[in-house]
Amino acid sequence: MPDLSIASLLYEEDSVGVFLLVSVALGGGAAWLAGRAIAATWRPWWHVTFYMLLLGLAVRFLHFALFGATLLSPHYYLVDTGVCLGLGLLGFRVARAAQMATQYRWINIRTGAFSWRRRRQEARSAHADCE
Repeated sequence: MPDLSIASLLYEEDSVGVFLLVSVALGGGAAWLAGRAIAATWRPWWHVTFYMLLLGLAVRFLHFALFGATLLSPHYYLVDTGVCLGLGLLGFRVARAAQMATQYRWINIRTGAFSWRRRRQEARSAHADCE
C-alpha cells in the first residue's frame, strides 16, 4: 500500500528541511521578490502566474541537481509551483497596496498589509486643501 501521508504529498526528499530550504526559502523568496517587481512595474496580477510557472521549473531543477529528486515529476512540480505562486501573489498584493496608498494618497488609504480603500469625499477635499 502506498504511503499517503501529508509529507509524501508535499516533498519526496527524506527531510522536510530540504523542502523548506529549496521550495519555501529559495523558491518562495524569489517568488516574493518577483511578485513585488511585477507590481512595481504596474503590470497586472496574472503576469505573476506566468513567471511562477517558470520559477517552478527552476525550483524543481534545484531539487534534482542538489538532492537527487525526480526532475520530471508533475506532482512535485505542481507543489513547488503552488508554493511559488502563493508567495508571488502575496508579494504582488503587498506591493500593490503600498503603491495605491502612496502613489494615489489623495484618493486611497491603506487599510492593511494587503488592502486599500477609497477615501471618503470629505476627507479627500480636506486632504487636497492641505497640499
